[in-house]
Amino acid sequence: MKVLVVKVAYIPFPRCCKGIATSDFHLVYFENITRFACVCAFFVVPLQSMAGIYVHIPFCKSRCRYCDFFSTTQLEKRELYIDALINEWQTYQSKWSRQEIQTLYLGGGTPSLLSIESLHKLLHSILNSINPDTIQEITLEANPGDITANKIQAWRAIGINRLSIGIQSFNDRLLQLVGRRHNAKQAIQAVRTAQAEGINNISIDLMYALPTQSMEEWQADIELALELNVPHISSYGLIYEEGTSLSQLLEQGRITAIDEEVEMRMYDQLVDQLTQHGYEHYEVSNFSLPGRHSKHNSSYWKDIPYLGLGASAHSYDGKKRWWNVANIDQYITLAMSHSLTPEQEIIGKEERHMELVMLGLRTSEGVECSIVNMDKAQTYISQGLLQIKGENLVATTKGYHILNRIIEDLV
Repeated sequence: MKVLVVKVAYIPFPRCCKGIATSDFHLVYFENITRFACVCAFFVVPLQSMAGIYVHIPFCKSRCRYCDFFSTTQLEKRELYIDALINEWQTYQSKWSRQEIQTLYLGGGTPSLLSIESLHKLLHSILNSINPDTIQEITLEANPGDITANKIQAWRAIGINRLSIGIQSFNDRLLQLVGRRHNAKQAIQAVRTAQAEGINNISIDLMYALPTQSMEEWQADIELALELNVPHISSYGLIYEEGTSLSQLLEQGRITAIDEEVEMRMYDQLVDQLTQHGYEHYEVSNFSLPGRHSKHNSSYWKDIPYLGLGASAHSYDGKKRWWNVANIDQYITLAMSHSLTPEQEIIGKEERHMELVMLGLRTSEGVECSIVNMDKAQTYISQGLLQIKGENLVATTKGYHILNRIIEDLV
């Protein structure tokens, strides 16, 4: 199962075709798709009353070998960047403060590299401008090596109630191979420290199909994740993005990609193990204990508007998308002078239909049968790749392996 890992919150769907947004972290591109089912007027919707805010913090101490997200190691610009973020928020404040903001997500990059003072300054600016009673979830992405008891206490004090910890693996050899700056011991300790200090709403990221990774090593990672008893797990197969260090090593023949059949077995192993331990497989790459779905990421899949702040951040209001410049110096200069002019695209009915089908079929809720080609769906139903639940069409675990092809066929 091949998927292109990107940050949904700040990667736009291509203008002409095709993406599947998933969690914090996936987009799948297709070849040109020109056939669509009948599209009704309801696909164009007004800005809803509830919404989420994504804040991109692009700073990293070092760049992971697989990463092609927008990031920078210019840590000396952190304080100025926070001021720029606050300035940008002020340009949207009058409109978005009227919305029912339910989630705030600080992603990156590595937001845990920000000082407590900077985080407090940023959150104070946003939270003081909206109704605090509507906020249900404030998430901070964190590197395991940055987590200490004192930081957890300080994060809690300024309102952070959820952590997304980028563990990726509990295997030191594999962590070094992909360029992570933490080790397995730090990963385990980070989770236990957060739990001991009162943050129990924790998500961890795991990656599979890493170079040279064996089924036994992957099984060990899953077992350790289960032992930590975190309520949410996101897991993605490695993609060799063009221009990344791992991609160059692959092209040079210095590493070998995991066989696709092995990758599919790893995914199936993940699904089997987590569901047997009570986790709900509520989206292709996301699992949670009952009632512990990621509220922020779920808003992407449920077509809820979101505002993106920061360099390269993307926003969506139900009718259009817009995105900031992916250059930290340009972003700071423009934001500080209140002269940001994001690029934007208007979402047509056909594109909106495509996205609703793609987003829906990635979730356990599926999509309404009425908006897909059910004649073609019957073929996949008979093969055990799709199933009907009530009035919705839902992909099976087996169907997730070829979900790209299925969606292309149904719309």
